[in-house]
Amino acid sequence: MAASAPPVFSPTAQTAWVGIGIGALLPVPGSPKPIGQDPAHRYISNDESGVTGQQPTQRISDINNPNLKQWAKDVMKKDNDDVLAGKFAFTARASCKPAGVPGFDLLLGGALFILQSPAEVTMIFSGNAEVRHIRLNASHSADPKPSWYGESVGHYEADTLVVDTIGLNDKTFLDNYRTPHTDKLHVTERWRLIEDGKKLEILMAIDDPDTFNQPWQALRQYDRVNRALPEDICSENNINPFGIDYGTPVAEKPDF
Repeated sequence: MAASAPPVFSPTAQTAWVGIGIGALLPVPGSPKPIGQDPAHRYISNDESGVTGQQPTQRISDINNPNLKQWAKDVMKKDNDDVLAGKFAFTARASCKPAGVPGFDLLLGGALFILQSPAEVTMIFSGNAEVRHIRLNASHSADPKPSWYGESVGHYEADTLVVDTIGLNDKTFLDNYRTPHTDKLHVTERWRLIEDGKKLEILMAIDDPDTFNQPWQALRQYDRVNRALPEDICSENNINPFGIDYGTPVAEKPDF
């Protein structure tokens, strides 16, 4: 690949990407930290539970993050209290709802498939079969109507796909810690291949002046795997109903 060529996220028809870690955003030096787990309540994932035998726990957000506005802390505290009282924590995947942006990058589970054309990048998550469209070399509408995935426009800068998203409604969460946001949310993502194409990294910038005291950045990474797109229709609860062999993962580390 020439240095100036756009990245090819799907060199084969069975290239897919699976999130690394437990679905938490990674901090960026010099930026306010993303919301994480309340240190008073340890998070034990299903994967960890399977190894240690400990009971899995749910995510409890750290509302002491100084970057949160008070209204967001109040909403998240009520949610934390409900979960600690026995309510099952909301997830877009389990609720069969769109995940929004940047939730699309980390909330849906399953594998991410990326289709590239000169006019558009289409992203499909096997979880819920959610689809996101990114128009290339286009401008934003003057006043986009708020929607689940907003209006995403993108362009390539050397080896990086830069995506700018506005027009998001306030019905989704930013992360697995159920951080709310307003319809003023503005998300910029920089997608690039790392480690000789074995991994995919997203540097995201989050700006919502009504929810956060400062804009902030975070990282999300994926492992490359080989697999076909399965049928996973959430509302029908039919995960691969025909028992199709979708291929063998190269190095899969699921996070749900």
